[in-house]
Order: sequence, then structure tokens, then C-alpha cells
Amino acid sequence: MRWAIALFATSICMVAHADVGKAEYWQAPNSPDHESYNHEPLPPAIQIVPTELDGPVYADANGHTLYHWPLKNLRNGDTGDRKKSGTSACTNEVYKETSGLQSPYPPGYLLPELDTRPSCDKLWPPLVAADDAKPVGKWTVITRKDGVKQWVYDDYPVYTSSLDKQKGDVLGGTKIEKAGGSGVVRTPIGPPPTVPPELKVEAFGTGHMLVDHKGYSVYYSDADSPGKTHCDAKCQTQWKPVVASDTSNPQGEWSIIVLPSGIKQWAFRQHALYTYIPDLHARTLVGSDVPGWHNVYTQRALPPPAQFTVQDSRIGQVLADAHGKTIYVYNCTDDALDQQACDNPDSPQEYRLAVCGNGDATVCRGLFPYVVAKPGEKSVSRLWSVMAIDPNTGHRATAGQADAINVWAYRERPVYTFANDHRPGDANGDAFGEFNGYRNGFKAFWLRDDFLDNAYRR
Repeated sequence: MRWAIALFATSICMVAHADVGKAEYWQAPNSPDHESYNHEPLPPAIQIVPTELDGPVYADANGHTLYHWPLKNLRNGDTGDRKKSGTSACTNEVYKETSGLQSPYPPGYLLPELDTRPSCDKLWPPLVAADDAKPVGKWTVITRKDGVKQWVYDDYPVYTSSLDKQKGDVLGGTKIEKAGGSGVVRTPIGPPPTVPPELKVEAFGTGHMLVDHKGYSVYYSDADSPGKTHCDAKCQTQWKPVVASDTSNPQGEWSIIVLPSGIKQWAFRQHALYTYIPDLHARTLVGSDVPGWHNVYTQRALPPPAQFTVQDSRIGQVLADAHGKTIYVYNCTDDALDQQACDNPDSPQEYRLAVCGNGDATVCRGLFPYVVAKPGEKSVSRLWSVMAIDPNTGHRATAGQADAINVWAYRERPVYTFANDHRPGDANGDAFGEFNGYRNGFKAFWLRDDFLDNAYRR
């Protein structure tokens, strides 16, 4: 499977880091900031829906988020949809055996819960096009093997997710790298963000962050005034202006500051933009440790439940419960050809129980206990919810079940603590499982990981 054991992670050398408060990670609930986007031609009934974690996404007429399933190479082969293939690999076939694509396991092992295992197109209904649908912009149409016409966007077939119930739900996948595991995962699609060609947007668990064309983080300074820069020659030994080309023009939230040298500098929401010269790696928050300097986000996620805390740990800064115990998320993708997710309570629990309890639910609950929600607790973020779980199976509890427990869930996946974490900031359960915790195992809820070596960063 996907994760190496936790002992492997503990061998990575870490450095201590200054505390960064919640304000650096999450936006205020009343913030007006939303990521702007470029408008594209759309088929009838396709709409654009704002979401908290993945920015604006395309959705069907019911508001259900649309997804791609791009082909990805695994250890022993590949699966997913091939670009421009004219076909969909997500069919009505119910796979009964492992594919052997995810080393080290060979093919031919029976998959769990075969009597209820759905086909790919039940979990991922194709976005059906009318018989007379016409291509528009990046949208085209293919005919599936069963004769149904399906919409295609940017040369990949388009699907909805059976997990999404409400408008704005993005539970089937995310744009955040590795957040859905290391299998061939589904990703939401949406309009391209409105950014200058010198910059791009990177998705993180705390929001969409601006980076330059090389991936290095972009910052702004409290010392600047709106539409003006006060970064003098000494300042510029550490901070480099994000330069706009001579032909660039202001647009929307993007403006241009002309420096005394005649160089044009980009500004976003009236903040002059810079990169931090001492940054050693792409996608870091290191510059924000300098007093008065901040990373730039097009949109941030709302805060988690109020009783949660932020803790410094050996792997970076992590989300923790009220007692400082690190929060963990569980990742899982099975090894069938259609790569079904096994990380949520509606999917088979055999994988999770095997990793944390050798198949024993009691052992598993002792090692990775659920984060229990107290009566009346709520979150301002729709990414977080309270879910009733059957502790003996790991599935959703039935209505009125006497021994059900109410637990916190992130994106409709329960979260956990680890029994062998004894002090605030301990993260001994990180990478517990297979392939560093990404294929079938547990990962700490990292908020900040920029002091990790690139090979281990999320």
C-alpha cells in the first residue's frame, strides 16, 4: 500500500519553528475575499460555484461539482482516463480483484465487500450530454460504450461524485497535491484563476497561495501603503519585487506600481508583491516569519472548530485538539482498476482496520481514537462537520443507534488522534501505514510543512 511506517518519518531531521497564529492560516468568516477567475464558454446548465477549499469549480445544473480522472502511472502500470482518447475508463464493470498496479501487492486478491461493491460509474456518474449537444470552447462530447453521450472538458471526460450532496460540496477529490492519497484520484475542475502570466496559484489545505512561475512564494508587507511600495534599497537585499512586463496592464484585483527605476511591479488587492530572496524551496511560508510580512492568498479556508489548536511539531505546524494532541486524517485508495476511495465511512473499513488494528476495531480505536465532538459543537467552516459513527464498524451509525459516537469529520472523513502522542506537538502517528501514510494510513493534519525536505512535503 501507500505509506511507510511512522518510524521512517521520525528519522527525518527537523528544525524548531516560531509559532504562527491562526490568523496566518485562515480567513475571517466575514471576509469578502474569493478567488477571481477567467470566464470561459460553457455548455447549457453548467455553472460556476464558489467553494471554500478548491476555489471556484464547475458544477452541473444541480450544483454538483464536476471532476476529471486523469491517467496516472503507478508502480506496475497506469489507469484513469487518457487525454484525447475519446473514451471513458470509468464504466459499469464491477471489479472483484486487485489490479496489481500498486506495488508490492500482486494482482488477483479478492476485494472486500464484493456483495455491495459499486461500479465506477455508480460512484462517478458521467456528466451526460444531450443527443444534440454541440461542442463549445474547451467542452466536447464523446459517446460511451453504453451509447450514452458524455461531456468532455479540456480533453478529459467529466463526472460528478456520489459523495457530493449539496451545492458547493467537493468531497470526491481536491486540487491539493496528495491530499487524496497516492492512487489515481479524481480532481475537481473549474475556470482558470485570474492571475498575471508571471504568477500562478497553488492549492493548500489552508487556501490558494500565490507563487511565481518557478513556484516560489509571493509576499506582501505591512510597511507598504495601498498601491505604493516603501521597500528601499536595504529592503530589496532580502525582498525582490514581482516584476510585470512592459506590456502588462491592470485588471480587476491586479494593479501595477511603477518604481523610480521605471520597473513595473505587480500589486494584488493594492498590496505590492515580492519574493523572499532567502527562500530555499518553493511553496514555503518562511518569509511570513519576518515581522510585518505575509504570504499572499487569492482565497483562504475558513477556520476549523473553535476548540482546535495549532501546535509546533517535528514535522511542521499541525492542527491539534483542545489538549494539544495532533489531529490525523486517514488516506486510502484501493488497488482495483477503478481506484475506488476507501477513506470515508461509506466505503469498506477493512483497509483501515488492517493498518491500525490488525483487523480488530477495538485495537484500532485504542491506537487511533476518533476526535469526539461535544454536544452542540459546530464549525463556521463547511469543511468540518459532526458525524455519527458506529464504533464497531467504522461506518455511519444508523438512526437512533445506542452506541453511536459523534465525531469530528473533515470533508466527511472522521479525524483521529494517536495514542502514542503524549505531549502537545507530538506527531508520532504521522506516516503510519503504507507508502508514508498516503495509500492506506494516517497523516498528521499539516498546516505548515516548509521545513521538510522536498521529498516528504505535501
